Amino acid sequence: MSDLKRNTAYPAGSETFLTHAGRDPGAQHGFVNTPIYRGSTVIFDSLDALDDSTIRFRYGRQGTPLTDGLETLVTGLEGAADTVLAPSGVAAISLALLSCLSSGDDVLITDSVYEPTRILAETVLRRLGITARYFDPRLGAGVAALLADNTRAVFLESPGSLTFEIQDLPAIAHALAGRDVTILIDNSWATPLFYRPLALGADIVIHSATKMFVGHSDVMMGTVSANDKHIDAVRQTHRTLGLTASPDDTYLATRGMRTLAVRMREHERRALDLARWLDGKTNVEVFHPALPSHPDHAVFTRDFSGSGCLFSFLLPPAPRAAVAAMVDSMEIFGMGYSWGGFESLILPTDPTRIRTAVPWPHQGNLFRVHVGFEDLDALRADLEAGIARYFAAIGR
Repeated sequence: MSDLKRNTAYPAGSETFLTHAGRDPGAQHGFVNTPIYRGSTVIFDSLDALDDSTIRFRYGRQGTPLTDGLETLVTGLEGAADTVLAPSGVAAISLALLSCLSSGDDVLITDSVYEPTRILAETVLRRLGITARYFDPRLGAGVAALLADNTRAVFLESPGSLTFEIQDLPAIAHALAGRDVTILIDNSWATPLFYRPLALGADIVIHSATKMFVGHSDVMMGTVSANDKHIDAVRQTHRTLGLTASPDDTYLATRGMRTLAVRMREHERRALDLARWLDGKTNVEVFHPALPSHPDHAVFTRDFSGSGCLFSFLLPPAPRAAVAAMVDSMEIFGMGYSWGGFESLILPTDPTRIRTAVPWPHQGNLFRVHVGFEDLDALRADLEAGIARYFAAIGR
């Protein structure tokens, strides 16, 4: 059998789709992977061709067969009208917001949002005359009561990548139905394999592809997928801003996508194992929406088919020296700001310094954990020893 022609249909999100979609060996002299196209200039054979706007590849910034393949793959997974690539997750967030907001508009943002999104709202958007207001991540349909006459967008991140509140997207979408308000959501944690926001009422879905899509901690990339109503504005803004993903990064991201299903299942299994183990320990509070103890567990089980590699846990109040005693001597867990790779990470974090709509109600030190592919027994032992150092530092 030939290696899957372009017009063959596979269930989006299936392992077959991930393995084969977005590539065409017949157009690449039989090579399995679409090669890297490093190019800016496209040569036209005639003046008529130069003037023919229907020709797909006209300039490097407007895409190549390789970018087409990755966009096709992500579009199928999300159930979107189309997808564009950006050079980082923050670039994707910026692109998505600028595609639906203008000077004088207002945007509502979940208070649990990724900090760079908040910084973007408080700097660039504010300079452009766009106001940003923040709301309780668990407000649900109550978001509708916060709308002003000039509110044009609601930005969600479900779950929040530090504190892990789940937003009730179907309730929010129902409450906003018929209004001229765009619903955007950052879906980096669950990926479209475990969560399909467009099917639940979102208009635009954003990924820091740097994380789960790439999976190897070696690429910066973002994606923006949109429904039919919003895709033209996304495409136009993308082209106008010149947000081009590099050819080499696009190749690596495409390669990472081929193993996304396998990696997501393994990340989920390992993260849940560690989260359950920590949840059973005294003086440790775990924030993982797949655990029955999580306040949003019912919404999670209704809307998600799986969980990601990332969760947080809280230890009792202690000075910075106790935090340093714990993390500075970790043998396996590294400290780093990203996640989604093969290596496990731990990050001390303080939600109280960025929350503005509702205070973070928990006292103590919060640690975000990304669970990679090391031996689980070794990861448990590393955390056990680190927590012991923490409590020893405060005489407990």
